[in-house]
Amino acid sequence: MEGLDTLILSRIQFAANISFHILFPTITIALGWVLFFFRVRFAQTQDDKWMNMYRFWVKIFALSFAMGVVSGITMSFQFGTNWPGFMETVGNIAGPLLAYEVLTAFFLEAVFIGIMLFGFSRVPGWLHMLATGLVAFGTTVSAFWIIVLNSWMHTPQGFEMIDGVAFATDWWAIIFNPSMPYRFAHMWIASGLTVAFLIAGVSAFRWLLGDRSRDVRTALKVGVSIGALLIPVQIFLGDLHGLNTKEYQPAKVAAMEGLWETGTNVPLILFAIPDEAARENHAEIGIPGLASLILTHSWDGELQGLNDFVAEDGTVLHPPVAPIFYSFRVMVGTGMAMLALSWFGVFMMWKRRRMHPNPGACHWLAVEGLPKIYLWALVPMAFSGWVATLAGWYTTEIGRQPWLVQGVMTTEMAVADVPAPMVAGTLVGYLVVYGLLLFAYISVIVYLARKAARGEDGRAINMAHSGKAQVEALQPAE
Repeated sequence: MEGLDTLILSRIQFAANISFHILFPTITIALGWVLFFFRVRFAQTQDDKWMNMYRFWVKIFALSFAMGVVSGITMSFQFGTNWPGFMETVGNIAGPLLAYEVLTAFFLEAVFIGIMLFGFSRVPGWLHMLATGLVAFGTTVSAFWIIVLNSWMHTPQGFEMIDGVAFATDWWAIIFNPSMPYRFAHMWIASGLTVAFLIAGVSAFRWLLGDRSRDVRTALKVGVSIGALLIPVQIFLGDLHGLNTKEYQPAKVAAMEGLWETGTNVPLILFAIPDEAARENHAEIGIPGLASLILTHSWDGELQGLNDFVAEDGTVLHPPVAPIFYSFRVMVGTGMAMLALSWFGVFMMWKRRRMHPNPGACHWLAVEGLPKIYLWALVPMAFSGWVATLAGWYTTEIGRQPWLVQGVMTTEMAVADVPAPMVAGTLVGYLVVYGLLLFAYISVIVYLARKAARGEDGRAINMAHSGKAQVEALQPAE
């Protein structure tokens, strides 16, 4: 790490922390609601397959929840150790928003998650269902407050600066800042897609291992169907988010598009190698006019280029181009793969609906006879939501540079005055720990899938009643 200063090392360290942390809330935000759906369907139908699905996926929820909470604590430490200037300047706004998350979400989750995890057969059914719904609601509220703070850092308003410190003047304007609704909706649907493909991928893996249980069949259909429903919504929201970013952060959009010169009828660049030194693209492949159409809804629409964000003395005022350009395409490419696989899967399952093992009932989809190559394709897509989320996160956060809070303070203003070797040492420690934890997390999911495929998972039996679920309660060791 020779040649890297404290600022760069601190940025890499915070990026490593938030990249690891965001993996788990991305799962719990939507998985909580999917579990609530499973629990409600069980209460409605008394069909034990819904409780079996609930019991399998609540373990992954618990594991993800714990990893998310623990990894989030290290991020709050870094505000003090690496970025003291952030809280000194905007702590009057960031502090209360983080406190609202604790007061409204963490307390709610802490009270009810125990009932959700261990209350299958210990509390009345309505109470267990209520606890599941409240935990799901808590994860969404938690995401809301974090997105509020992050959005405010991109589009700050509702404050005034006094002696270099931000003071709130309008909390309503701070919370509902211009980019918040788009970011929250985009993140919430991203979480839904992450969970949809996680369920589809793990269920496909169990099916390939020979698991032909009713719950794995239903879980596979649920995962693929949710993915097929949500991906068009995400494309629509992504377009709205892009229009909002074009209005408030045009330099970021120019970097995403690899656009150097302002112009009309701007092509959508599918591939290029941006060269920031020469300020041009190499090996560019594009579709004429399509970027203008997408971002202005007109073929002749004008888009601002990166060269508009260079001062007369040559100072570059836009974010680094290459990482934003590539990460944006990784996000979009992953989304296109999600679209193709989910829609193809729904179509294939619909064609095979008459192959359902219970043809007497009305079934719109059937898993039987799906091509193995399709099922194997779903397995690595189990973590495709992580790839898309991280790529999107890098696009939006690197795209804010050099600002930490847009137009208020730069990243350099917030960094701590500590020796670079000290930051490098802790960075290596973080990377080693995170690598081991990530390996352990994925290994546990694979273990749970193999165990369930062998039929060794505790299953629900004789469900023809209301109230408590007649299923072996989870033990803390599980």
